[in-house]
Amino acid sequence: MKTESRLFMGVAGFFLVTAVGYGWRSEEPAGTAVLVVAFLMAALVAFFLHMQYRRRGPRAQDRADAEVVDTAGPLAFFPPHSPWPITTAVGSVLAALGVVYGLWLFLLGLGVLGHGVFGMVFQYADRDGQRDGRRPNSSPEDAGSSTPSASPTSSTPKP
Repeated sequence: MKTESRLFMGVAGFFLVTAVGYGWRSEEPAGTAVLVVAFLMAALVAFFLHMQYRRRGPRAQDRADAEVVDTAGPLAFFPPHSPWPITTAVGSVLAALGVVYGLWLFLLGLGVLGHGVFGMVFQYADRDGQRDGRRPNSSPEDAGSSTPSASPTSSTPKP
């Protein structure tokens, strides 16, 4: 990811130089604002890629002596299905329509949008059971819990 990070740093640098030059030579603030936002977006991607490179180290694509077989293996977790992108899209549409039709619709859309984003972020937060030491699809009894579980057959009748 080092190459990609450098590429986006170059794009961010281009937009920064262009924004400074455009802002200095023109009297239009809208174009300058657009160029500054483009710089910030490219800088955000460059920062993310740089942090991934620092965290994970060089990939096979970053080495000149790498073979194709070096990139084999599992890449990451890809969810099979999720309702949250559609929920986020509906929230975005409602919020955009709320700008036109009224604050009530905008606030409703903002709530749906927030719900969708929250759902996407936390949908697979505990997919491997890392937090409590359990395997996926295992019961709490498998984790070695010291508290006994109450079952209807273990209760003693009262005299």
